[in-house]
Amino acid sequence: MFRTRLVSGIVLLLLALILVIAGGPILVLSTCAVSIIGMYELYRVFDLEKSLPANLSYLVCVFYYGNLYFGWLRETMMIAMIYLILLLSVYVFSYPKYKAGQIMKIFFGLFYVAFCLSFIYQTRSIAGRGSYLVWLIFLCSWGCDTCAYAVGVLIGKHKMAPVLSPKKSVEGAVGGVIGSALLTGIYASVLRQALSVDTRGILLLSMTAAVGALISMVGDLAASAIKRNYEIKDYGRLIPGHGGILDRFDSVIITAPIVFYLLSNLTR
Repeated sequence: MFRTRLVSGIVLLLLALILVIAGGPILVLSTCAVSIIGMYELYRVFDLEKSLPANLSYLVCVFYYGNLYFGWLRETMMIAMIYLILLLSVYVFSYPKYKAGQIMKIFFGLFYVAFCLSFIYQTRSIAGRGSYLVWLIFLCSWGCDTCAYAVGVLIGKHKMAPVLSPKKSVEGAVGGVIGSALLTGIYASVLRQALSVDTRGILLLSMTAAVGALISMVGDLAASAIKRNYEIKDYGRLIPGHGGILDRFDSVIITAPIVFYLLSNLTR
């Protein structure tokens, strides 16, 4: 099991490297595909994956990513409003086929998965340094996961969320935050010239990584809470040893938009 998980992790990392480095239409298409798969996994948990509202959401996801690349509509909020109107139209004109709670879950799925993951592409598209800054998202999330696990195994004693995730410790969480900041500091120092940062800039990027790491743990635990609520082990089986897209990207999902906005302010 560990060997399968390790091999899958390496393959996933290499694939992420290729796609993120390529950027442009390749990254847009791949992130859109990942988003749709993630949405399908989440909707399957709600037993709504093949419903009309879910199919509408998949189409809106494609339009949203197309808009990111081609710029058809300047205001992203307008896409959200059009989507909400369409979703409510399905709810109203098919009444009483769908319950209000189901419509809310469908809306949540598009926002939670597709909109949030899109910030990987948006960070990659930051003028000048996006191709280097985008890796902070993964240093914050996957770096935090790795460091937290290592520290937790070595010295973890105090449970962080004993009911929800008994294996996670306070010591591991602290190690994850510090580890993410240190990894980012090393990364920024090595690429100081490419990132156009001085010592103060490196410190700010490290602080951004620390904030992102804290957010990534919330994302990880939130995804676990949903699984607990619906009594499932994994969201899917797409990635051997890891589960589904949401099992692997749970810590990335809400980290990406936070890191994007923090970096956008730093690069003005």
